[in-house]
Amino acid sequence: MAAQGRHGGKKSNKMTALVVDDNTVNRMIHHRLLDNLGIENVAVVNGKEAVDIHCSGKTFDLILMDMDMPVMNGIEATRQLREMGIRSMIAGVSTRSMEREIREFIEAGLDDYQEKPLTMSKLISIIHKING
Repeated sequence: MAAQGRHGGKKSNKMTALVVDDNTVNRMIHHRLLDNLGIENVAVVNGKEAVDIHCSGKTFDLILMDMDMPVMNGIEATRQLREMGIRSMIAGVSTRSMEREIREFIEAGLDDYQEKPLTMSKLISIIHKING
């Protein structure tokens, strides 16, 4: 899936990702993993910023969404993005292990869920679902 050019310029064939996580270390790890795979990526610190960046017209092939964040959590952000018609692959990435919480996150509109820490093999598994 190529990034959708919304600014009249050339469309890029490079995959793009949005990292949504309030933890600086997690954002850095996710950024490095994506960079190592040649995936252009942008990071924001909460769900509201993820919604806002899409409202500004940006689109991404992949969104790595944390569950627990201030301002707007990942469940609410995922719900809002889906209500806005965002069809990007949204992968929930969280330390939560309670089945009920994970189910609520998935039901909000996730395409995939991975337990932290995100590893290269987990990220590749997510990407195969986009390309599959």
